[in-house]
Amino acid sequence: MTDRYDGGASGGSEPAHHALRELVMAATVRIHRTGVGYAPEESGAFLGSGFFIAPNWVLTCAHVIHGGEGGEVTVIYQPGPYDEPRAVPGKVAATLPEHVDRPGQGGWPAPDLALVRLREPVEHECVYVSERPMPHYTEGRVFYAGWAPFQGQPQPHDGSLTVHGTIGGWSTGAQLRLGENDLPLGVSGGPVIDPARGEVVGVLKSRADHGSGGTSIGIERLRTLPVAPGDRPHDLYRHGLRHHDPYQHDLYQAVFHAHDRYHRDRQQPTDSGRPTWTDLQAELGTRPGRTLSPDERVDLLGRLADLPPPESTRGLLDILHSLPGFRLPTLSPAPRGWRDGLGALYENARQDGTLRLVAEYAMRVMTAERPVTPFVLDAEQALWEWIKQAATRLDSDTRSDLARRRAQHVGDRRRERPGRDRAEHRTGGAPAEQARAHPPGTSRDGAVPLSLSVLLEVEHLAWNRGHCDWSIAVVGPEGEATPLSDGQGAPLDDLAGRVAESLAEAFRRCDEPGRPVPLHAALPHLLLDLPVDEWRLRSGAEPLGAERPVVVRCKDRDQLPGEDGEYGGYDGSGGYGSYDGSDGYGGELPGDDEESDRRERWQWVHDRHERPDTRARAEILDCDDAVRRPVSDVAVLRGLAHGTVPVLCRQGDQRYPDDATALGRIVRAGYGVVLWRRWNRQTDSVCGEFHRGARMTVYDAVGAGALPELVYGLRKQVREGLTEAFWAKDIALLYDDPHRPLPGAGDLLEAP
Repeated sequence: MTDRYDGGASGGSEPAHHALRELVMAATVRIHRTGVGYAPEESGAFLGSGFFIAPNWVLTCAHVIHGGEGGEVTVIYQPGPYDEPRAVPGKVAATLPEHVDRPGQGGWPAPDLALVRLREPVEHECVYVSERPMPHYTEGRVFYAGWAPFQGQPQPHDGSLTVHGTIGGWSTGAQLRLGENDLPLGVSGGPVIDPARGEVVGVLKSRADHGSGGTSIGIERLRTLPVAPGDRPHDLYRHGLRHHDPYQHDLYQAVFHAHDRYHRDRQQPTDSGRPTWTDLQAELGTRPGRTLSPDERVDLLGRLADLPPPESTRGLLDILHSLPGFRLPTLSPAPRGWRDGLGALYENARQDGTLRLVAEYAMRVMTAERPVTPFVLDAEQALWEWIKQAATRLDSDTRSDLARRRAQHVGDRRRERPGRDRAEHRTGGAPAEQARAHPPGTSRDGAVPLSLSVLLEVEHLAWNRGHCDWSIAVVGPEGEATPLSDGQGAPLDDLAGRVAESLAEAFRRCDEPGRPVPLHAALPHLLLDLPVDEWRLRSGAEPLGAERPVVVRCKDRDQLPGEDGEYGGYDGSGGYGSYDGSDGYGGELPGDDEESDRRERWQWVHDRHERPDTRARAEILDCDDAVRRPVSDVAVLRGLAHGTVPVLCRQGDQRYPDDATALGRIVRAGYGVVLWRRWNRQTDSVCGEFHRGARMTVYDAVGAGALPELVYGLRKQVREGLTEAFWAKDIALLYDDPHRPLPGAGDLLEAP
């Protein structure tokens, strides 16, 4: 029986294991055929079990989803013991093996694994997956979980099993033999957990034909997932813009980078106080490689996951083989991602040299060859901060050597970028980027739309609470407006239905094949969060934001903070929230002599800048490491750098008295480009993916002029069920060009 470090033996505190069981069960799901009702009680459509391996990704057995129809299944999960089950559609993304015409007498061939991507984003717990190269044992006990029919209804099952050895030796088909417990039908696809280390090491594959127990397949077999062009999502950036995540065509890297970022982000403070996998691993006393604490390990893995993955398995193996004093054993399957290399390190290094090797490995990952972007530079800097902190436990010569090499690396990066940037600045962009620098339908600086657009103007009625007037016009390339229709006294909660027919007519007049006309929604500052992009023109139609670019403009910028001081912001239910009598803008406001500053900010975020550190950057204003904070007043906002694109992570989570005016304050401070998402999530939701996605989108946009198309592409991807875009659910964009004032000088346009 192995010790606490290696796992395989039950032990540790009883409360910690009880809490671990709750986390496992919260992440374990049941899989049904499509067409079942919400939270079905009958087991007729039940196929088997699975578990959340990363946000909106489920791992199960291939033979489980084989009973689905056309690769479509329904995933049912239960966040907690007192929560109602929830159903969500899923699509099979990959299976191992890829094709099985007919299972043989021995059942489904190994590895018998399948990845299912959810069709829509949900909040859920994710298991922690071992990064060790071959986490199996010859003795000890493991914990399992799953679902199985009981008295005609699917019920959660869990228990412990004794490890009896392996089947297949070290081949890619190796399986773990488990015994001393009866496995009911249906638990196949559930997780197998090392209770001593608190991590998932395998997937239940089958039950024994005779006697108790069954088999499981090691989690490391996922490393054999192929890199297939078919896995690459459709191009997010239209008109030749590049995709900002370089590994989304590789499911293995996409899933495990999301897994490691999730567990890193879950260590941020939340309001729930619930323990995390990392908290429980610390209580269990695990120390990976006898060196790293669970906190240190999950922090390092999260920083590695912010970097692009290795260019190839060969490149990763070269790094591992080059480490001084380390002999990498032959592993099958070979390490594939940064996390795999780390697991191989502290699983095989000598006890007294593991930390030095981990720091050296992280250093070589940081300095590896890769395309350099501002986001990559930030990720490398974050990794260096971890290395520097870890090196305080090493000798001074090692610390000095690491610092010298880091300085050399930074110098190389600086020499690499300026020359390239200067050449692009002179020529208008590198050949691969010139096509995306000025996409069709934009001005030369990529900022001002030159094609037709549809304008929806809304004016709330202070004397008629929860009602508004509206108008619709077609705006030409030079800003000339042709009014089409208007209305008065419409209830806000019925506005979408009132304007649907008129919007449809405007779109028919302007749309061209493959080029839907954009919609500009000009809203008063207290209604800037009105979800126009979620409106539908008819029953069963796609949301407007997934059909065409939809952006928000501020209709009453010249009246800020507004004449309707008795009201707060739109409360999402057809009316305005309460207002405490203050303007919420943080003191006396300057007059309208700041128009030049507004224009300078607009120009800055739309220009191509020579150095990465001077380009437009996203700034999260209302969330700091997952802790909600109030948005600053106008004076502070005006002090931010001109290249700032404000981002609100929790718009609608109104905890502070002036939250209703946050967007208005940002507009008043001179910003014409703002990103936010409407908050309707749990209090302990993980914010890291939204922060990362927003920053990466702004970094990779060639000037803010690309953002309307990027946001449109993200909304389409969310609707199409692309898991990597789920961070952008409920995203909104203010895009208010100071060079293109709204027609009518703030008055509603009247149709002839």
